[in-house]
Amino acid sequence: MPGGVNLPDVPPARPSDDSIGYAIVGLGGYALKQIMPRIGQAKRSHIAALVSGNPEKMAQVGDAYGVPSASRYSYEDFDRIADDPGIDAVYIVLPSGLHCDYTERAFAAGKHVLCEKPMALSSAECDRMIAAARRADKKLMIAYRCHFEPYNLEAMRLTSENALGDLRLIRTQQAYRMGPTTPAQNWRVSARYAGGGPLEDYGIYGLQAALYLSGEMPTSVSAATFRPANDARFAEIFAKDSAQLNFPSGLSAHISTSYDSTGKNNVPAYGTMAALDMDPAIGYGGHVMTLRRGRDEEILTPGDPEVQFARQLDHLADAIRDGIPIRVPGEMGRRDVRLIEAIHAAAQQGRTIALNPDGTMRG
Repeated sequence: MPGGVNLPDVPPARPSDDSIGYAIVGLGGYALKQIMPRIGQAKRSHIAALVSGNPEKMAQVGDAYGVPSASRYSYEDFDRIADDPGIDAVYIVLPSGLHCDYTERAFAAGKHVLCEKPMALSSAECDRMIAAARRADKKLMIAYRCHFEPYNLEAMRLTSENALGDLRLIRTQQAYRMGPTTPAQNWRVSARYAGGGPLEDYGIYGLQAALYLSGEMPTSVSAATFRPANDARFAEIFAKDSAQLNFPSGLSAHISTSYDSTGKNNVPAYGTMAALDMDPAIGYGGHVMTLRRGRDEEILTPGDPEVQFARQLDHLADAIRDGIPIRVPGEMGRRDVRLIEAIHAAAQQGRTIALNPDGTMRG
């Protein structure tokens, strides 16, 4: 059991008759400390099943959340969820390298899928996931929680309404210093499960911010990576990624992410009329947003960041029950993985790479 987990004393009640039953796939720290504790805030979602490789932990968590013993599955018998009518959708909260496999298996079982970011470790895997969703005629949504968080939604509104004027520069920084570890101890430093490392895990928030604040797709990218020598943490992954994205409007976005520097999590955007600073920008809470016009400064407080988790769960429920379009579909996840591939290619080749409108590399 991860440290800092507070299990409920009383299982959350099912919020409505048409509530969506989720199977939570993976009982790591993020699921247990962020997602599941907020399920009681959802209006149309509840936990119907659990999937874990740790029977003792699953029993403890299942009892706390009122999940019947028959709806507790191991990874080996995961495919039996097909016979569980209480499961409408699965929420895949596994290491990134497992997303494609479990998404395909969930669709084969006839369930909808909410998948954590990054969608997968390659655009080819993303293609497979999208194809599986179409074959099953089920919904595929990527867990980009910032699209449901009030501060980031307000930033999207301001930039879409040209409140900053024409955007000229976006700088994103997502970094922290990881403690001693090895690939055998921590999946985030394993290439098999994490890909290149910090860009896929933490830096993808900055990449997303550059895209949803600009409303554009980049036309070219240049990049650099860094890996210190003789450091077990970075035997398989990069310690740092940085990239510059250039957009048709003349906007540049500088993205920096690291597992080996003092913590930072901010997204400032600079326009011809004003600047918007989010610092911190994409956490679970504690957001601060400042709008600056010349010497005038305004602190914006658009809402409680904590609602992002319940709203994300309910968004898929609304898509399933009411047929609304998914705001963060698999195609968006694939677009971002394509851009990550381009960033890594630009760094490896030491040159600027031209991009197509769908995020693929030209030539």
